[in-house]
Amino acid sequence: MTGPDARPWLRPLGGTGLTVSAVCAGGAVLGSMPEAFGYEVPRDRAVDTVRRVLAGPINFLDTSNDYGAGESERRIGAALAEQGGLPDGFVLASKVDPGPDGDFSGARVRASLEESLERLGLSRLPLLHLHDPERMDFGHATAPGGPVDTLVELRREGLVDHIGVAGGPAPLMRRYVETGVFEVLITHNRWTLVDRSAGELIDDAHARGMAVVNAAVFGGGVLARGTARTTSYAYRPAPLEVLGRIREMERVCARHGVPLAAAALQFSLRDPRIASTVVGFSRPERVDETLRHASWPVPRDLWDELEPLAAPRRYWLDGG
Repeated sequence: MTGPDARPWLRPLGGTGLTVSAVCAGGAVLGSMPEAFGYEVPRDRAVDTVRRVLAGPINFLDTSNDYGAGESERRIGAALAEQGGLPDGFVLASKVDPGPDGDFSGARVRASLEESLERLGLSRLPLLHLHDPERMDFGHATAPGGPVDTLVELRREGLVDHIGVAGGPAPLMRRYVETGVFEVLITHNRWTLVDRSAGELIDDAHARGMAVVNAAVFGGGVLARGTARTTSYAYRPAPLEVLGRIREMERVCARHGVPLAAAALQFSLRDPRIASTVVGFSRPERVDETLRHASWPVPRDLWDELEPLAAPRRYWLDGG
């Protein structure tokens, strides 16, 4: 990155001892999930995209057991097989998900990891997250022998090196952070130019020495493609008030000669509390475009103009 807000490209992932790139490649779209993203991603294109990521300078890739019913991991695994496995220094993270019947027990957590390792062609993972725990009761998740306990056991057994938690609602995610069990937090759609729901959550995690990974900084696409191409935020119709503010952001960015996508990305990259920012890639060219946006010169005055355009709290995903 360049400019007054530049931070190192490689950063420590909290206290894990791992070093990751400022941008993390997001694996959801690699699994071809048209119900979420509105378009298909052919297998060959997805594998080509992973090849491009593995070529550098990104050294961090995040996926999940259930992205595309496992297809994301299969495609990543195909690219890894060509490389002879995970390259030295590359951090691959996945997530455990419930089974098709909704089972999210400790046994299911173990089975989820086994499925992921088989698809990826690996014997262990550098990082494994509990995924979207809002799908179960907190008491169930933290009960003896439950999902959280099982993640700790998997780390103790050496099947994973580090564990994290990835999810949505900030108040619930703070409860998981407060357990003191997890080393990494992924929050999504809640720390962007528009929505600041995760501010206190990020503060809490960072103060505890956890790594914070920020995902969905484009709000599902509108902060990358603009309001002329989509009027949704976080995969749902955006309120007119929010759309109006994003349109004003577009005008401000255009006046400064900065793509809205570059500003949305660097809003996260410049935050000293955030170790890495997840961006989904559906084609190899998107990797290079994101790298350009990550280093796009952004004048300090632009941040001063964008800040008051954030949505009022009542429009945040967790605004109450």
